[in-house]
Amino acid sequence: MSSASDTDRLLAEQLLRLTRRLHRIQKRHMEPLGITPAQSRLLRTVSHYEGAEAPRMADLAARLEVVPRAVTTLVDGLEAAGCVRRAPDPANRRVIRIELTETGRATLRRLRNARTDAAEEILAPLTAEQREVLGGLLNALSDAPAERSC
Repeated sequence: MSSASDTDRLLAEQLLRLTRRLHRIQKRHMEPLGITPAQSRLLRTVSHYEGAEAPRMADLAARLEVVPRAVTTLVDGLEAAGCVRRAPDPANRRVIRIELTETGRATLRRLRNARTDAAEEILAPLTAEQREVLGGLLNALSDAPAERSC
């Protein structure tokens, strides 16, 4: 008979394997778009500001939980691809804001389709009922309060 800790270890390993598989599948679906998973995440984050004041690099770094230098590299690549642009803040010309371009919006739409295709691929073995149950379980896990550590 296995203990709860053995079950938890097995579940943790299964979740890690699933996460790695999901990343591989999503990456494969995104490659034709020329966008990396990190760039995709930055584009989605910038899009959350649409209708509000465009984010600063520091806002993006905080939201993505990365160092500002990482954001600079991502923005450089996305700007070269025409997906975002740097724009001076009208109230403070020393502040640079990151705006989504029309190309960026179109890329986001294609990325959403790629993510949907990846999800369909990974969920293919499940019935509609199993998907419902999985959705409930994932909500319970993702809505759980974060554990604090030193």
